[in-house]
Amino acid sequence: MRSSRMAKTAATAAVAVTMALTGCSTKANNGGSNGGSGAGGGNGGVKTDVGVTDKEITLGALTDLSGVFKVLGLGITQGNQMWADDVNKQGGICGRQIKIITSDSGYSAEKAVPLYNQMKTKELGMIQLLGSPILAALKKSMVADKMAAIPSSWASSNLDVPNVVMVGATYDIESINGLSRLQKAGKIKDGDTIGHIYIDSEYGKNGALGSKYYASKHKMKLVEATVTSTQSDLTSAVTKLKGAGVKAILLTTTPAQTASALGTAKAQGMTVPIYGSGPTYTPQLLSSPVAGLLTSGQYTTDALQVPFNSDLPKAKEIAAQFTKEHPDQTPTYGPMQGYAFGLVWGAILKQACSDGDLTRAGVLKAVRKTTVDTQGLTPPLDFTKPGQPSTRSMFVYQPAKVPGGLKMIGTGPETSDDAAAYKTPFQK
Repeated sequence: MRSSRMAKTAATAAVAVTMALTGCSTKANNGGSNGGSGAGGGNGGVKTDVGVTDKEITLGALTDLSGVFKVLGLGITQGNQMWADDVNKQGGICGRQIKIITSDSGYSAEKAVPLYNQMKTKELGMIQLLGSPILAALKKSMVADKMAAIPSSWASSNLDVPNVVMVGATYDIESINGLSRLQKAGKIKDGDTIGHIYIDSEYGKNGALGSKYYASKHKMKLVEATVTSTQSDLTSAVTKLKGAGVKAILLTTTPAQTASALGTAKAQGMTVPIYGSGPTYTPQLLSSPVAGLLTSGQYTTDALQVPFNSDLPKAKEIAAQFTKEHPDQTPTYGPMQGYAFGLVWGAILKQACSDGDLTRAGVLKAVRKTTVDTQGLTPPLDFTKPGQPSTRSMFVYQPAKVPGGLKMIGTGPETSDDAAAYKTPFQK
């Protein structure tokens, strides 16, 4: 996997061109990975501290390559590295090559903490931090260490600090947009009873925050059923919702739990629409016994980025490169998401370079100045508004037997009126 490779140093001429394009100082920096040019600058050079030398910017990816989200984690990590390779071919950022060091937490907070303690001594920030339990375990340390990270976790309850650079709509907004779409399609109406099965964690609870909001706005009764992240059989949860007579089911679960929920619903004769948060689906489910249910239209989901088989020029470029490098791997939306994460970090680093401050503190200041055009891979992103998600729009999908396993419903990203009006917990 390319994430384990050391990035090559660009030629001097390419470095000079890149620094001119980014507006950064072309004066040499004398700093290393600890101390850099120092807080007081370095004879007019860009300030640096942890994870930045005069030749490299080191970012970390603390992902899941062996746990419940390993398929998604692998794809995101590959997308991260594709972005870094492309940047490095073009001369880097601020005259420096991008290096990514990947660590596998296995979706375990217990494993993630010591891995983070190793990472924080040598990495400027994290291009990927996968998992709500992982973010919950590390957030306090990240703030103390001035570490910025893009989480593969979208709980709006974490938008209280600039360290959490959240790319895309949050779980609560997902639920609101998803229910709004079901109502717009005539599948639910005001006053109905709806159900939500969710993992009893930050991930699930934030999704439930959105369903509770929507239910209150539309005089609906919400029936909740919580599960653990490792629970494989959702029979009791589905049975509870059937008994309550729900007209629709929301899922904020793992992909394996999605399969269990769909299979149980079929066995119990439930044909109600099922809407799943982005992490509830992976294309590998199309090889499972519930493949027919997934493609029937009963289940829909969403994502922050375009599908793998998108006709968008940048997406086609990423898909072609992925297929060339990983011909035997089933593609997911992970590479698109990982590449988009890279584009966000690239924009932040360019802003920090322009400010003359590539320290961790400088990066956090740059976050609040950054808006990002991801070349259509995601909706436009805005990180300048404290407490708010970078977008409230999302792409809606139905599983399909196509490269990447998803086909788009509609023509592009959507934001419901309810999601636009919703106030996130730390919104000012």
